[in-house]
Amino acid sequence: MTKDAFYNTIAADMALGGSTNTALHIPAIAYYADIDITLKDFGTVSEKIPHLTTIAPAGPHHVVDFFHAGGISAIMSELNKSRLLKPQPKTVYGMSLGEMLTDIQAGIKDPAVIRSTENPVHPTGSLAVLTGNLAPDGAIVKQAAVADEMLRHSGPARIFSSEEEAFQAIMDSAIQKGDVIVVRYEGPKGGPGMQEMLSPTAALAGMGMDKEVALITDGRFSGASRGSAIGHVSPEAAAKGPIAAIQDGDTIEIDIPGRILNVRLSEEEIQQRLAQLPEFEPKIKSGYLARYATMVSSADKGAVFPR
Repeated sequence: MTKDAFYNTIAADMALGGSTNTALHIPAIAYYADIDITLKDFGTVSEKIPHLTTIAPAGPHHVVDFFHAGGISAIMSELNKSRLLKPQPKTVYGMSLGEMLTDIQAGIKDPAVIRSTENPVHPTGSLAVLTGNLAPDGAIVKQAAVADEMLRHSGPARIFSSEEEAFQAIMDSAIQKGDVIVVRYEGPKGGPGMQEMLSPTAALAGMGMDKEVALITDGRFSGASRGSAIGHVSPEAAAKGPIAAIQDGDTIEIDIPGRILNVRLSEEEIQQRLAQLPEFEPKIKSGYLARYATMVSSADKGAVFPR
């Protein structure tokens, strides 16, 4: 495992339309291989790698269609032809990645499912990393699954301290068009452990509100989520990140093409609010999860337990 090998992994992820969860798993694997990969690397790679296939929920195709169109090897071969991969890293086959892709003669079998780099679905990767005064260390969104009308959005914050509270508000029709749902204290420390947050995004999509309402969280999402669902906000609320300072009615500004996530507050206002907050009280007081909540890293570093 090398830095270049992890670059190739992220590049394939961006071309595939991978889940936002890869921004946790890949840095975590790298950490235990003593290689530094963070959310910022995802942002850097995303700007270079085109999105080449629309697998559900980002489009009409399914994994079986992708497989018959050439699969992973076709994606990597296409990227390699365009000099978008690092060909030197060794593979489990005992040859370099470049040699392996040449040896297997992989290629696109169905251009309707897997596009070429000259005719991509999107010119940049499927995942976008946002930063701003709401997420100084970053947040992530699957931009390939966001409706065009929600790529830029501003609206009033609706604050919830758990996934369950947010889901109930959606089901009770308490969320209005234009709102920005903020679900906090669901991060690595606050959860603890970042449970998969599918219910709120599925409810919004099912009600046709994924084109009208955004959702921001320090937690994570299912790979099946779609809409303006921005996760892994770092630092998280339990670590006194700015997301803990937001109040109902504050204006949230989302600019996915511009890679910006802000709350319309001054830095002084944010710090004053954070200073007034009580210390975070862990939900679990003993056992392994209590140790985990105390020691786990931020989501932008993979939410890892120290070596």
